[in-house]
Amino acid sequence: MKQVKAVTWVGAGVLTGVLATVSVQSIARGSSADVPLAEMQRFARVFESIKSSYVEPVDEKKLITDAIKGMVTGLDPHSSYFDKKELKEFNESVSGSFVGLGIEITQEDGLVKVVAPIEGTPAFRAGLKSGDLISKIDDTSVRTLTLNQAVKRMRGEPHTKVTLQIMRKSEGRTFSVTITRDVIKVISVKGKLVDGDYAWVRITNFQERTVEDFAKKVTELYKANPNMKGLVLDLRGDPGGYLHAAVAVLSAFFDKPVTAVSTKGQMSGTSEVMTTAPSSYPRADGQYMSDMAKATKDLLHKLPVVVLVNEGSASASEIVAGALQDHHRAKIMGNQTFGKGSVQQAVCLDEGGVPMQYCSDAALKLTISRYYTPSGTSIQARGIVPDYFVDESQGGDPFAILRYPSEADYLSHLSNGQSQEIDTKALDAEREAARKRMEAEVCKPEDQRYKSPELGSDKDWQLKQALNLLKGQPVEKSKTLFERKEEKKADADSDE
Repeated sequence: MKQVKAVTWVGAGVLTGVLATVSVQSIARGSSADVPLAEMQRFARVFESIKSSYVEPVDEKKLITDAIKGMVTGLDPHSSYFDKKELKEFNESVSGSFVGLGIEITQEDGLVKVVAPIEGTPAFRAGLKSGDLISKIDDTSVRTLTLNQAVKRMRGEPHTKVTLQIMRKSEGRTFSVTITRDVIKVISVKGKLVDGDYAWVRITNFQERTVEDFAKKVTELYKANPNMKGLVLDLRGDPGGYLHAAVAVLSAFFDKPVTAVSTKGQMSGTSEVMTTAPSSYPRADGQYMSDMAKATKDLLHKLPVVVLVNEGSASASEIVAGALQDHHRAKIMGNQTFGKGSVQQAVCLDEGGVPMQYCSDAALKLTISRYYTPSGTSIQARGIVPDYFVDESQGGDPFAILRYPSEADYLSHLSNGQSQEIDTKALDAEREAARKRMEAEVCKPEDQRYKSPELGSDKDWQLKQALNLLKGQPVEKSKTLFERKEEKKADADSDE
């Protein structure tokens, strides 16, 4: 049986250069299902009609490629087909470095929305902010582009320039900014000691170097203070990445193997239970975890932990938060997460079973399974519900709902499978109220408008509340956030 190589992917957003790598797996290409002959004949007739009758000659290969892309993108928001150029960009992203601007983006109302600029990148230095809407890339309106096309236009050669037209609703203005492209090396882990005896460790995404960098950072903090009393794991705005990296990081918090996540799909090999045992993640990652455990005297096995999440925490970061919550290993604090509970595999379509890192012709990133927390809960289109809802700032977080879309917002999103999806009507009502608050906010002088605090700073209200919890002090719960309740579907009526 022919073998193809695949990488497991659980990312949510789109980067102008995507996230990083995971272990390479082999999956068997199953026997071909019965082909719907009538529909294939119809496709052939359409193809021939376009080729013979269109107003001008068409590229046959482009027609086929566009047809494939349409077939794949119609499945769900996270499945995609990579042609040769897109594949090159994908493989560049696997290394954890790429040429671009350094922003994670999504789509909103036909525009490109900045989910978050990556710290230290050209976009970050240019002052782009979460929630900014990009309406033009150079002279091209983004309304005429797909998200992938927009990514392509923002990427390019190092030291070349691109001009973006930005709509910043929070300030009620539109402006242009010219940014110089550069090689983006994503630093996915940072951390420091806070209040002397507590560690703050932030993971911005799960990529190739995340496990190694996490181990090094924790070891560094331990050397600075071997008597740490608690750790705040900050996953706010973390869009996910690779499954094995998430499982490896999870392993650091348990003294024996526990269930990390389970997956269920229709293809052989896509339904499995992954544990925090080294066999569930790459050998090198296991070595990093082992070295860290020895250097820190198994510190993380017993250290109290609070995990910070928000609407931008998705996929792999939700797996980590969900496992720590289900095993009662940590308390989750912040806001309800994005709700991406599906797993994708990037499969090389080159002949001969070529590994993804050497794939050169075409590849398919396909949703192959749903994943479930250790308790068997699907968070697809729902998210992780925190133990403590805490506002972004002491005065509340009036615009949180506008900052990130949720998985449930995508019209073509995969169903939950457990009838537990977010009630989008409630979300719409919440957003409308937030828009009215924003309209009032932009009428204020600029120095009086609401500004999100810098994560990890002394003004980081959620971090302060996490430290309060670790110290046994009162936590000031949210004034504006609430659980997005499960949608009561008509499934119950079908039992009558």
